[in-house]
Amino acid sequence: MGFEVKDFNNDVINQSRIIPVLVDFWAEWCGPCRVLSPILEKLAEKYKGRFKFVKVNTDENQEIAIKYGIRGIPNVKLFINGDVADEFMGALPEQTVEQWLKKTLPPINANELSRIRDLIRDGNSDEASVLIEEQLKEDPANPELKLLLAQTILFNDHKRAENLILESEHNTDNPELAESLKTMAHLFSLNGIDGGDAVNDYKTAIAELKNRNFDTALEKFIEVIKTDRTIDDDGARKSCIAIFKFLGEENEITLRHRRDFGSALYI
Repeated sequence: MGFEVKDFNNDVINQSRIIPVLVDFWAEWCGPCRVLSPILEKLAEKYKGRFKFVKVNTDENQEIAIKYGIRGIPNVKLFINGDVADEFMGALPEQTVEQWLKKTLPPINANELSRIRDLIRDGNSDEASVLIEEQLKEDPANPELKLLLAQTILFNDHKRAENLILESEHNTDNPELAESLKTMAHLFSLNGIDGGDAVNDYKTAIAELKNRNFDTALEKFIEVIKTDRTIDDDGARKSCIAIFKFLGEENEITLRHRRDFGSALYI
């Protein structure tokens, strides 16, 4: 099999000093092993770049099995820097295994993430997106990276941003940002809304938002809240909240419009 370990010291111990190595201890006669193996292979492909996956046949590698205390199989161990970082035993469901992986795998470089977020905050989205694309080559399944990329490209490529949001929204640690981006991507995808003056204000607000004129966009959305909340299923209210979450609660634009927004809801 392609995942079978050939040299445990090189393929696992030494390799784990470069990238985490997930080791599946198994045997041909083990029924639960045959259930778990496809799950591990699927996740190895999904998280390609985050860890290396290998299999160790315990019948053929008894000394290794004894050394690492294998008393039942399947037994899965994650090696980092030459040592076992965590493990589990038994044929767990895919969702459970994935949650275990997310908890156990080391995060991507925290300094790089902080740098990316600083670039986005300072308005350097193009530079940030280049860094994110580089990180995604190493960690293509990372939901936080996908969400950050969606944030940087939203105003120029809302369709791709929407796809990235859909791929990451259920796994992200920042669901409020995901919902904010999803709302704005919806606005940019609208093809026509019929109606009177309030609809025209709504369209103007969307156009201003697309051009990142957040002040004017919020003013127009708040006017729509005052006159017709049925447009786009209370879209003006949802859009204001999305902008506030996108900018951050302490942003001066958010602070400037929060009171008017609150007042408009109760007119």
